[in-house]
Amino acid sequence: MYLHIGSNKNIRKRHIIGIFDIDNATISRTTRQYLAKAETRGEVSAACEELPRAFVLYQENETNKICFSQLSSTALLGRCEE
Repeated sequence: MYLHIGSNKNIRKRHIIGIFDIDNATISRTTRQYLAKAETRGEVSAACEELPRAFVLYQENETNKICFSQLSSTALLGRCEE
């Protein structure tokens, strides 16, 4: 099964490591540093042009990737459980 996270971006559910709320997760300096390093390594993408509300950490080809979504973490979790 796949999780649709917005704008034609789908991720296999079994590859998802975590779904995080932007506002709560980026309070931590460690998380901000991780996101910055992932961006410099080219591991970050966006499923939207709008302001992101959540990000999904997933594994693709044995590499951790991050995709930002305009959907809330609650909405994404709800889609995962369906």
